[in-house]
Amino acid sequence: MTGTPLAVYALALLPALLWGFGPIFDKRGMDAGGTAIQAAIVVVVVDTVLYWLALLVTSWPDPLSGLTLDLVAVFAVAGLFGTAMGRILVFAGVARVGASINSAGISTRPLFATLLALGFLGEPLGPLTGVGIVVLVGGLVVLTYSKGGDVSGWRPRDVLFPVSAAAVFGAGNVLRRYGFGDTAATPLQAVTINETAALVALAAYALATTGTDALDTPRESYAYFTGSGLVTAVALLSFFTALSMEAGRVAIVDSLAATAPLFTTVFAAVLLRDVERVTRGVVVGALLVVVGAVLVTV
Repeated sequence: MTGTPLAVYALALLPALLWGFGPIFDKRGMDAGGTAIQAAIVVVVVDTVLYWLALLVTSWPDPLSGLTLDLVAVFAVAGLFGTAMGRILVFAGVARVGASINSAGISTRPLFATLLALGFLGEPLGPLTGVGIVVLVGGLVVLTYSKGGDVSGWRPRDVLFPVSAAAVFGAGNVLRRYGFGDTAATPLQAVTINETAALVALAAYALATTGTDALDTPRESYAYFTGSGLVTAVALLSFFTALSMEAGRVAIVDSLAATAPLFTTVFAAVLLRDVERVTRGVVVGALLVVVGAVLVTV
């Protein structure tokens, strides 16, 4: 990581803090009667509206100036898979295992992102990758048997939801880094295209599977998911900005953002005491996942 500007570290750590707090909104929204599809749609709607407004204000009359069709396609595909699919898995995971366990599971993302970046972008593999994988997997095992998370209990296989989301997010981040490395797209343009494509995909999925029933949920859940959308909007823009910088390697940015479960664990212990159990196993497991994720990318 020698020579990496402090701005990259700061821009990658800000999403960790915000994504650490976002699951608190998500868990409250789920407990208020929300659904995974509704949550994903509300969050993406909030993001998309904010990004388009910002893009129009800063780049009028040509907000997509300088973008080729190929470039739009790269960020759109990243949004279809790395955001739309990932968000549904994230909210399904929050509903089943709780905010703290889910956040830790998602933070296995650097493992997938680093391996994919090695294969597709030629980014170097760290000397401690093998050790990191062992530590990371050990953290998942500890989490699975921690007897923490959602107070109603959950099955060990439910941890596959956040881990699957991590794999999807990792693939999306490699695509985004490829887009930034090959063109002059701005972070705001990229994140706007990303979220717009995700919104189209999520709306189509909802209509094809549940129609409008997925949105027929208590009003209180919408308030929580809107809060999550606002937090996510800032976090995503900061994350995209870090990736767009010359020194913003996927391995570095993803590993720093993956410290989110440390923040989530603290927030959950304070703000979700009535619905979530933060045990010693949850703390140890989350710490092992974060350490493993960092070792994978060192």
